[in-house]
Amino acid sequence: MPNCYRGHGLSFQYPETWRLDDGADDPRDDSVTVYAPGGSFWSVSLHPAEADPMELAQGVVQLMQQEYETLEVEEVRENLLGIEIVGFDMNFYFLDFTNSAQIRVLRVRDHTYAVFCQGEDHEFDRLGNVFRAMTASLFTGADDDDDETDPFAQS
Repeated sequence: MPNCYRGHGLSFQYPETWRLDDGADDPRDDSVTVYAPGGSFWSVSLHPAEADPMELAQGVVQLMQQEYETLEVEEVRENLLGIEIVGFDMNFYFLDFTNSAQIRVLRVRDHTYAVFCQGEDHEFDRLGNVFRAMTASLFTGADDDDDETDPFAQS
């Protein structure tokens, strides 16, 4: 059974074996991050509706470029549950490991959401569907207990 987070104006599901950090120590922090046991993570931050999705995504890429000189970037446009998403896929080397990251930004109703996930490639590939299910749960009702299927069962 997945855990459900509700706070910071957000509601989403995440695997029960993952560790959540909602920035409770810093009231200015508007993001929530969930860490997989192997170190990969998924993070969401809430922004005003008028925030430009592409500008937010490009800002994340600029920060990543400052941190990782080997960063490779590819622009992505996709659709999730009928919602247009813009963002970037990123690959880089860190501590002799190849790593992947994604930034996805989407506008829904009165908010713009920035979803960032990152991890070492082997784990990242295995968790791709989990990251996607967590993102989808932002908009499908994280408290829907009628669905007996667990999208996080293989995490």
